[in-house]
Amino acid sequence: MNIAQAKDEIKHTVQAYLKKDAQGNYRIPAIRQRPILLIGPPGIGKTQIMEQIATECGVGLVAYTITHHTRQSAVGLPMITQETYEGETYSVTEYTMSEIIASVYRCMREQGKKEGILFIDEINCVSETLTPAMLQFLQCKTFGNRAVPQGWIIVAAGNPPEYNKSVRDFDMVTLDRVRSIDVEADLDIWMNYAADRHIHGVILSYLQLRRKNFYRIETDVDGLRFVTARGWEDLGVLMQMYEELDIPVTEDIVREYLRLPEVAEDFFSYYELYRKYEDDYNIREILRGQAQPAVFERLMKAGFDERLSVVNLLLDALKEPLCGLFGTKRFTDTPESEAVFAALTNAFDFLEDAFGSEGSQEMLLFVTGLTMCKEAAVFLAMNPLPKYMKYNEELLGGGRRQKLLQELKKD
Repeated sequence: MNIAQAKDEIKHTVQAYLKKDAQGNYRIPAIRQRPILLIGPPGIGKTQIMEQIATECGVGLVAYTITHHTRQSAVGLPMITQETYEGETYSVTEYTMSEIIASVYRCMREQGKKEGILFIDEINCVSETLTPAMLQFLQCKTFGNRAVPQGWIIVAAGNPPEYNKSVRDFDMVTLDRVRSIDVEADLDIWMNYAADRHIHGVILSYLQLRRKNFYRIETDVDGLRFVTARGWEDLGVLMQMYEELDIPVTEDIVREYLRLPEVAEDFFSYYELYRKYEDDYNIREILRGQAQPAVFERLMKAGFDERLSVVNLLLDALKEPLCGLFGTKRFTDTPESEAVFAALTNAFDFLEDAFGSEGSQEMLLFVTGLTMCKEAAVFLAMNPLPKYMKYNEELLGGGRRQKLLQELKKD
């Protein structure tokens, strides 16, 4: 399943495990509350969905990457205590409280949340000395002699063996006590997430054209080479800051994030074209309703890659003022909101003049981009724009959207 489906499954599990009866007892007893084992390739958002689930369910979250721990920090340090048996006193080894269990109690105290999620990442990549403790944790919900507090649900995550040489297989006894969910990278799901997080528009534009380059892991004579969702997001954040500071984005910088040379080279070439299109088409002039005839002439002769870039450049240019309005919560009756409304109107007029009014792929991408942007969605809900409403109904309703998207993927 994809990461969005996995999020729903885990969220539903949290709701089910925390359901209580009239006496305040959990309807599903702790012994039947299987830990969730989330298995998927690195960098697809396993940790991020846990933060979202905890927020949406109103519970606490304690997260650990277990490979950063030793047996002592996970289980607790040994200490000597005195016990009396049949009149004789003996020295006995016990353990201090696990750092991880202590963090759960600390979260309960500081956040005032008695229920929550204990998330352990990279659980199948632990050292040999820590493996027995991890098996005990999944089977018995304990670290050392301390149990996970009642009302705290265990979710563990790991990578399939093809992505990590340190992966250790779980035995049948352990697997029969967990609920295993396999997750795969999914570009369409990530694109929705990326639009919501305002990932750099050039990345969204590029991945719409080069879908196969979203997530790739390969091994050759030079070793492991890869491109992941995390790499795209982190690169996008850095690029936005570099551009704001007027620092050039170089191919070497791109290669630091996209560790597959052919993808890094291809993306950087596209990035340079994207910036050139911004100047060539004078995007700001289009949004002021002052597009020159030469722009229409060039766009009609352009290939789909170039047309798609122009659509995403328009969306990029609109997001900045939309985010500004969202930050002030002044969506109507201000000079700023009127300017945004005029810019949106001009963008629709331009796309109609360039590609016709019968619902082109370019218009579909533009309307979809606005719909996925929460700031644009709020603004358009408070300031209805007839052309947006028209194309939203025509292109995103029924099977029309799916048909256009399939055509787009073929291109």
